[in-house]
Amino acid sequence: MGQGGWKGLCLSLFDYKTEKYVIAKNKKVGLLYRLLQLSILLYLVVWVFMVKKGYQDIDTSLQSAVITKVKGVAFTNTSELGERLWDVADYVIPPQGESVFVVMTNLIVTPNQRQDTCAENEDILNAKCSKDSDCHPGEAVVAGNGVKTGRCLRVGSAKGTCEIFAWCPVETKSKPAKLLLDEAEEFTIYIKNSIRFPKFNFSKTNVLDTKNSSFLKTCCFDLNNLYCPIFRLGSVVRWAGSNFQEMALEGGVIGIHIEWDCDLDKASSECNPQYSFSRLDNRFAEKSISSGYNFRFAKYYRDASGVEFRTLMKAYGIRFDVMVNGKAGKFSIIPTVINVSSGVALMGAGAFFCDLVLIYFIKKSHFYRGKKYEEVRGRECRAQLVESQRQGGAWEAKDAAGPGPGPRGVEQSPRAEPEGQRPGLPQRQEAQDRGGGSNGDGCVCRRLLEGCAQPASSGHLEERKVNVEQLQTLQAVET
Repeated sequence: MGQGGWKGLCLSLFDYKTEKYVIAKNKKVGLLYRLLQLSILLYLVVWVFMVKKGYQDIDTSLQSAVITKVKGVAFTNTSELGERLWDVADYVIPPQGESVFVVMTNLIVTPNQRQDTCAENEDILNAKCSKDSDCHPGEAVVAGNGVKTGRCLRVGSAKGTCEIFAWCPVETKSKPAKLLLDEAEEFTIYIKNSIRFPKFNFSKTNVLDTKNSSFLKTCCFDLNNLYCPIFRLGSVVRWAGSNFQEMALEGGVIGIHIEWDCDLDKASSECNPQYSFSRLDNRFAEKSISSGYNFRFAKYYRDASGVEFRTLMKAYGIRFDVMVNGKAGKFSIIPTVINVSSGVALMGAGAFFCDLVLIYFIKKSHFYRGKKYEEVRGRECRAQLVESQRQGGAWEAKDAAGPGPGPRGVEQSPRAEPEGQRPGLPQRQEAQDRGGGSNGDGCVCRRLLEGCAQPASSGHLEERKVNVEQLQTLQAVET
């Protein structure tokens, strides 16, 4: 690369390039462009800023603690247990007051079980036998209650049951036929929830901040009293879309959802908990073999001789899962700038889409495409620039001499031009419009040359000088 080339490269580093804008007088495309702008503006204002609050910084790392208590008593009189009073220590499991707890509503009791040998339950398939060899000593009964002893006990039929070593007598009932704690519908549940958003150092609880000691003893939760977290058990089951008497018979699972959606640009009193209730187990399979919720536990005793025995209880109940979610938002300049910038970028996408429609899909697309994209040929323009500079100097001298024969010392044009042809202007060739224009010749330099090649009069000298300066500038850019 020569010295001139390096000089041109260095000078080009300080060039400023800008786009060429074409104003298309097309009403359809113009209307489409304004509709796109309006749609993007509505999306940005309504959805991004008003609905999604895109101007806020969001904290979803909620820290939560849940404390629960159940209150209520019930009285029963059954053949297995006799007369008995049930309080919180009897029917709430576990008693610690966690976010997941069970309120027992029904019970199957197998009293006075001792470790001994007895016949396995007849409903256990793995325990059926016809002779002793069918019962392998020391083998545990699959889905049964004990270990086989090697004996087959016949109970008045051809098929017998293996003898087992277990807690005898074994449990016989599989499902309850009657609800035990039907009074549990009136029990109350106290749910205290404390939350904190660490990013904004904001804390709150769902209990009314009051010094009135009788408030929690007299209030009950409803939609107008969100800060009294005392829930009636029957109402919670009803809000979850179930019937208490049907659900309590075999048990189920209820979800209590507490949602905190806090706008910290407003007062803290506007940040309120929202409650929702749902049944989490399959309520449509109430008659299925897998329906309900139950578990077993035992209470152990010793008789006067020191022999241990127990009372086995198969408990059915309603399990409550307290789930807490939430988010907090507060104004921040960073998400605001990001969302506004995204909207501006979408505006540019709308302009790009309209460009595609304008130059490819409408009837006169070739015409607009030719006006938007103009082709400039470097070699042809440079040759005409050199010729224009030479002829420009001759025109200036000719204009200074005035009309008529030129004075001595002024060099005349070395060649005579045919009549009707402009001095110094090469024969105009047929225009080549690769861009699709109807009248353009495809070269900016030619258009400027045509302006410079007009016969110069004294009144147009300054205009030609400007054109010559423009051509010299174009020559420097071409170099």
